[in-house]
Amino acid sequence: MHPAWWTIALQTLNFAILVWLLHRFLYKPVLAVIDERKAEVRRQFEAAGAADEKAKAQLAALASERAGIAAEYEAALKAAADEAQAMAETLRAQAQHDAATLLDAGRRTLADERAAAFDEARLLALDLGTGFARKLLADIPLEARAEAWIGQIEAYLKGLPAATREALSRQLGEGAALTVVSASALPEAAQDGWRERLRRALAVGAPIAFAIDPDLIAGAELHFPDSILRFSWQSELAAARAGMTADAQPR
Repeated sequence: MHPAWWTIALQTLNFAILVWLLHRFLYKPVLAVIDERKAEVRRQFEAAGAADEKAKAQLAALASERAGIAAEYEAALKAAADEAQAMAETLRAQAQHDAATLLDAGRRTLADERAAAFDEARLLALDLGTGFARKLLADIPLEARAEAWIGQIEAYLKGLPAATREALSRQLGEGAALTVVSASALPEAAQDGWRERLRRALAVGAPIAFAIDPDLIAGAELHFPDSILRFSWQSELAAARAGMTADAQPR
């Protein structure tokens, strides 16, 4: 049996035609579709990669921004804390200064009130002492008191410088009188003794009169025409009261 070469040739030709047709109308379009799909997939992959890079960049920017915000927040907190600390120190110092000022003012006020109370007590004691002195003197005989007073006055006049004593004596010239003022009336005998001793002490023969001033409490005053010599308790108490009042004045 001999092969049919023509048949083989025709079949081969048919197969070649079929392959060409498949390649022309099926394989090439399929390859084109596959290439197009591959290109689309590649474009989508690249787009996804770009989106991923963009997202990463945005995330990095957001993280940096959040870090900056956190740093600013920490800096703001620190600045606020420092300001609050400084304000607290200022307020504490001001409070301490105000407290010290108030305490010092309170101490000064207390000291002033204490001094005022003490001065008032001293003045009250002085007034009470004056009253007691009046009562005590009432129990001493007037003659004894008069002798003590004239003795004190006589000793004072004799102890004066000669120029001062002569100046007092000159005031009693040309009929001028010396007035002896006492807290209570002196007996006639005491008055005569006073006249003699005063004239001798002053080396004058001027007239000497007597007057009464109960406010003197005790002692006497010599009233010259131009001056007064005070030997009374009133003058001593007035000097003491003036000293207390001067001490009580604020400095």
